Amino acid sequence: MGNCCSDVGGGMAAVGGTAASAVTGNQNDAVDMFFKSRGIHGLFSQIELSFSASNLRNRDIFSKSDPMVVVYIKERDGAITEVFRTEVVLNSLNPTWITKYTITYHFEVVQTFLFHVFDVDTQFHNVDVKMLKLEEQQSLGEACCALSEIVTKPNRSLTFDLVRREESVTATHSQHRGKLTVHAEECFSSKTTSEMVLRCSDLESKDLFSKSDPFLVISKLVESGISIPVCKTEVLKNDLNPTWKPIFLNIQQVGSKDSPLVIECFNFNSNGKHDLIGKVQKSLADLEKLHSGREGESLFLPTPVGHDFQNKVLKSKLFVDQFSETVQHTFLDYLAAGFELNFMVAIDFTASNGNPRLPDSLHYIDPSGRLNAYQKAIYEVGEVLQFYDADKRFPAWGFGARPIDGPVSHCFNLNGSSNYCEVEGIRGIMMAYTSALFNVSLAGPTLFGHVINKAALIASQSLANDARKYFVLLIITDGVVTDLQETKDALVKASDLPLSILIVGVGGADFKEMEILDADKGERLESSTGRVASRDIVQFVPFRDVQSGEISIVQALLAELPTQFLTYMRSRDIKPST
Repeated sequence: MGNCCSDVGGGMAAVGGTAASAVTGNQNDAVDMFFKSRGIHGLFSQIELSFSASNLRNRDIFSKSDPMVVVYIKERDGAITEVFRTEVVLNSLNPTWITKYTITYHFEVVQTFLFHVFDVDTQFHNVDVKMLKLEEQQSLGEACCALSEIVTKPNRSLTFDLVRREESVTATHSQHRGKLTVHAEECFSSKTTSEMVLRCSDLESKDLFSKSDPFLVISKLVESGISIPVCKTEVLKNDLNPTWKPIFLNIQQVGSKDSPLVIECFNFNSNGKHDLIGKVQKSLADLEKLHSGREGESLFLPTPVGHDFQNKVLKSKLFVDQFSETVQHTFLDYLAAGFELNFMVAIDFTASNGNPRLPDSLHYIDPSGRLNAYQKAIYEVGEVLQFYDADKRFPAWGFGARPIDGPVSHCFNLNGSSNYCEVEGIRGIMMAYTSALFNVSLAGPTLFGHVINKAALIASQSLANDARKYFVLLIITDGVVTDLQETKDALVKASDLPLSILIVGVGGADFKEMEILDADKGERLESSTGRVASRDIVQFVPFRDVQSGEISIVQALLAELPTQFLTYMRSRDIKPST
């Protein structure tokens, strides 16, 4: 990926705007803006699933089985929908199927698949697989998993023991039915991005009372001869020898390194009718040669001559002051290299939540099993993130309560231990939360600084040990934070660490002040000493805003997390292979 960047508000709006790149000197803004400018607030990639099997059961008498894989999506309510069928491999108990299934991977959603292997009867071998009636075929077994379980494996492959449907639910020792291997591959034609600094000299002045206000538009030429814009620079005011900020072009954007590009230099006009100053046609390979040769290329201007146009060569020249290529690794690249997301949770036990023993309390544990807002947030976020944490041991804290025979604590271990804060799995968090409700006295005030600093300490220690870990702290609260400035100070400090913070506001409180902590509107947090956060690490979502909407709490919370992860890794030049 990659594109141009601009911070000239009026110029950017006038020339159509531009997305920022993922590799600028100010990389943190760039990655965020790249996704947001395209309306992408989560992270998704195209994943190609391929299938192979071994030691399948032989269901045929005079030959081997003729297997086919059918893929289903399993919804949260248990409903399954068929989405794909492979071809039939004849006479094979160890088949490798050629047909691949392509799916869009969404980080913030648990995508559960059911893989069912059938033996296709000989009489149906000339029937298109899409027309086969599955009830007429023999089952060789099935397996179920989340897509997250596959993509987090180092080789992105997962092998299952095939079982019968009833065995997958009830049996402890299922009959041997062979194994199915599913391999995931990210579909990405090119991850190489070219970074360039372009400069022009001796531009013609197009304005009467001032110099030109130049900007560049870079377009790719397609086979029909049409030029399609792929990049714009910022507008530079009153400058006939402009040097623009670095621009970034992904090889995939332009086709190939040898694909022709048209670079046009315009004079900006506020009415939108920009004057063409001149242009050149070069490929990325040509621009690289201009850089290495330290030569300029003369601009030309199409000029009408009779019924035709001739290119008038100008004294204005285009220079390539810098040219370099980098590989932009994706979120899935880091997962494949063994990087983990480590989940942590902090729960608000202040008195404003209400008496946990009464049904109107936000902490009320319903005997019917209906989850309260705290439990929902823990379960839904944890359900997604657990796949990215190898040991599934999660630090869990409470704040704003008085443990038995003790003072009010703003960061206590949810499991009641004085020595360690981790619990086993999402179930462990839920059990520790329920237990804590009956072993602490709700108090106050609502302070975030302590738990943020605790999470930051863990992230800092991990960083010092060169661990391939990125930490995600979920804070669930019912009230407005009391220590706003202390929280800002903690967040600014934590912005340099491999840490993101998700905040869920439950109940009916006014959370406007809380939204200050979420820098989605472009204003970075500033500490009491005047230091500005190096990146946005907070995502705040009021539970009531998503409770009845189409988007789930987990989608709203986790939408920006992969981008924050990549921002951190790229800003520190941490590569999957290092």
